[in-house]
Amino acid sequence: MAFTLPDLPYAHDALAAGGMSKETLEFHHDKHHKAYVDKLNELVAGTEWEGKSLEDIVVGTYNKTAVAQNGIFNNASQHWNHAQFWEMMGPTGREIPANLADALTKAFGSVDEFKKKFSEAGVGQFGAGWAWLVKNADGSLAITKTENGVNPLCFGQTALLGCDVWEHSYYIDFRNARPKYLENFLNNLVNWDNVASRL
Repeated sequence: MAFTLPDLPYAHDALAAGGMSKETLEFHHDKHHKAYVDKLNELVAGTEWEGKSLEDIVVGTYNKTAVAQNGIFNNASQHWNHAQFWEMMGPTGREIPANLADALTKAFGSVDEFKKKFSEAGVGQFGAGWAWLVKNADGSLAITKTENGVNPLCFGQTALLGCDVWEHSYYIDFRNARPKYLENFLNNLVNWDNVASRL
């Protein structure tokens, strides 16, 4: 069964008041994400990966020794990353639930310190990639960053929050100001209820 582009869980203009414009979502979701889905369907056709789950494809095609990943992985991982990204944001959910706030404080000292370190990870990712809040197999929380489309599935981690720091994610609204984009993402776009549900 072919992969399909998931609908946004909100209207294209639902995040505009929070700093992500309708135009950004039209380009990012409708064009960039769709391109990953279309290319993935093309690449897996007739291969051992046809009919496999998205997660199985990501884990099965990731090459930890490669500098550049293969095309199937790149498109599968970016499809997965973006499907999570849309759900991790929303027009509601600005208050951090108590259980998540407690977990962040335990892991990083405070919620503010978590936000600082998460932003630093995103700003410090050279070139294209992602910043992540993950839960490790032992239950501990960590902040990571990954290049290009690499994601926590590759390392047996659970993605609690991810921020796309490819330029197409923020250039329309923030030009080259990645630090401002990350600050705005954490303060005005994240649906913390969704993040807490992943704990």
